[in-house]
Amino acid sequence: MESRLALVRRARKMNRILEDTYPDAHCELDFGNPLELLVATILSAQCTDKRVNMVTPTLFAKYPTVEDYAAADRDEMEGIIKSTGFFRAKTNSIIGMAQAVCERYKGEVPNKLKDLVTLPGVGRKTANVVLGNAFGVPGITVDTHFQRLTRRFGWTTETDPVKIEHAVGELIPKRDWTVMSHRLIWHGRRICHARNPACGVCPLATLCPAYGTGPTDVKKATKLVRPGPFS
Repeated sequence: MESRLALVRRARKMNRILEDTYPDAHCELDFGNPLELLVATILSAQCTDKRVNMVTPTLFAKYPTVEDYAAADRDEMEGIIKSTGFFRAKTNSIIGMAQAVCERYKGEVPNKLKDLVTLPGVGRKTANVVLGNAFGVPGITVDTHFQRLTRRFGWTTETDPVKIEHAVGELIPKRDWTVMSHRLIWHGRRICHARNPACGVCPLATLCPAYGTGPTDVKKATKLVRPGPFS
């Protein structure tokens, strides 16, 4: 059994290795301000960042302000974002979010978690993306990659995203939360895949209790590595 102190030390060492492995880790959604990131993150649900980034230039040009989104024609917006999937629900969320920002926050995207999660279409994951990357407020983004890796690493056994967020937050210094999230997401996209992780070339091999889940042979593992930038 691993002691609590040993777990903290191992988790922090893994985070430092990921820092060396992915020194340029960052949010892969394109945005220029908090509103754009909020919209892009809503669009990213069940959709790749790459696809969202193909759609947002047209969307951002069409609706440069939150008031524009609040007054948007649904059919027009749906036409622009259709390729991201679930476009009707996403249109409802974006317009509803914009109307709420106008009505409650004087047209400014709020910079507090408790306020962001009250907006239509905005949960903790989306709120933490915006806080960490648009406002510089440390936040942990628990997406599917993050959930898989933190359990695979033995950092937590929780399955609920909020509980995972709190559990990992107790292991990693708060100042690292945002970029640590990116590092894990990048690692999950590139090496630590869900079905066939490239264990043989993983920089975390000696610290990972799940080593051997995928091929340990270097040649076989190398073929599984997916280069970035990713989506």
